[in-house]
Amino acid sequence: MDEVGAKAGAALGARLRRLSERLDTDAARVYAAQGVEFEQRWFGVLNQLALKGPMSVGALAEALGITHVSVSQTRVSLERAGLIWQEPDASDARRRLLSLSTSGKAFAARLAPLWAAFEQASLALDTEAGGLSAALDRLEVALARRSLFDRITAAAEPRGNR
Repeated sequence: MDEVGAKAGAALGARLRRLSERLDTDAARVYAAQGVEFEQRWFGVLNQLALKGPMSVGALAEALGITHVSVSQTRVSLERAGLIWQEPDASDARRRLLSLSTSGKAFAARLAPLWAAFEQASLALDTEAGGLSAALDRLEVALARRSLFDRITAAAEPRGNR
């Protein structure tokens, strides 16, 4: 492997974090310019509840491809902001369903045109970048097939132990 390839491989995580921070910073600037107090982590939960109605934390986690803990942390923040509420699931009292509050529904409706602009800009950026979303899909599949941990562990083994 040449020096450029070695640096690219070692820096993948750092590059992804840097790009994620850049996207999040720009998104925060957009909301601020619109006078909207918004935490970027709210989007997935708010959008799912606006599209699908009441959902459990587990169903949200599955739909968003994130952990139950992440959804629970976001839930707390959204409840504090008065945008969602929870109630027992009629079919299983142990489970709680999250729903948009009246102000949450109004908030999501207010942000729908802005979210459409985000989607349009994201699609254009994805096209300009040569199909980054498809590449990220392939990366997710590759990591599901074999984790980075397993790959590094195998690469770090002395040749005689392989």
